Amino acid sequence: MNLDKFSNTQPKLLLEKYFNGKTEAWGLFHDRFGNLKRSFKVDISGTVSGNELILDERFLYDDGEKDQRIWKIKILGDNKYSGTAPDVVGEAIGESRGNALNWKYKLNLKVDQSIIKVDFDDWMFLQDKGVLMNRAEVRKWGINVGVVTITFLKIN
Repeated sequence: MNLDKFSNTQPKLLLEKYFNGKTEAWGLFHDRFGNLKRSFKVDISGTVSGNELILDERFLYDDGEKDQRIWKIKILGDNKYSGTAPDVVGEAIGESRGNALNWKYKLNLKVDQSIIKVDFDDWMFLQDKGVLMNRAEVRKWGINVGVVTITFLKIN
């Protein structure tokens, strides 16, 4: 997908604006065969301080497992972002145009009792009424292993 295609779309997505405050999200993980493997809910609290957005994500999975990820996202200007989190390998690199944002990063993903390093190609699209839709392709060695879809709802 070409990010420039979304340059004139509305509403404009700025991470520091959308995620400042409270957000709720609901997500699904489908494997490469289309089988639903997991569903989850996320409560997100975001705080902007200077040129940094801190996202505290609290996950509750359908099997009762709980997890937390804290993102530290640098607002680089010119619609560009970089982010780190404890399970992100190196830095996530993001860029937005219009209502769309694309993140690319490597993640140490917990699978059963193992950790697997996977690549995320993450696309977010802001809609009206505070709805943000997210689709991420998950790959290992360039092979698609699944897709994560998430719908975010801005609370305040």
